[in-house]
Amino acid sequence: MTQSNNDSVEIVEAREIYAGWTELLIATIRLPDGRTIKREIEDHGEAVCVLPYHPLRKTAVLVRQSRVPVLYAAKRQHMLEAIAGVVEDKDAATCVHREAMEEARLSLDALEHVFTAWTMPGLSTELMHFYLATYSGEPRPDTPAGVDEDEATLAIEFKLADLAQMADKNALPDAKTLVLLQTLRLRRPDLF
Repeated sequence: MTQSNNDSVEIVEAREIYAGWTELLIATIRLPDGRTIKREIEDHGEAVCVLPYHPLRKTAVLVRQSRVPVLYAAKRQHMLEAIAGVVEDKDAATCVHREAMEEARLSLDALEHVFTAWTMPGLSTELMHFYLATYSGEPRPDTPAGVDEDEATLAIEFKLADLAQMADKNALPDAKTLVLLQTLRLRRPDLF
């Protein structure tokens, strides 16, 4: 099979159809053979996600919150997930610390960048920076948080072994949380 030397795709036009917390665009794409097609783009930029864990107590903090798309698609009232948010600061690491404080009232100690990846490249411009982070202190009670009027979170501390069991039983359906939990399981099996 021979491949064409000209296999480039070109965005001819990107028209904004909605601007709010995120932007929605319709892009006209020219294919290598000259045909044009339309594609939708959801654009809100870069994001961060962090799984904070306490290495001595072998615990981690997740947040429970409502997610409207999940409510719409699966009639599920709440999601349990790692702390995440849109990058609004100078850099991703600064954003991680801010999001941990906003969503979980949690101060992070050491921060470890795991990787950066596109979360849904077929639809979204979201480039997410994934982190593991340690925290210290005493056991945490469930802690209500969230700084925005439309973002009510509940930070919950779990035993890492319990989170691993939840993941193994398909009871932790958030992909970003699973990726970070499995990464921690591989890197630090002694915590589980």
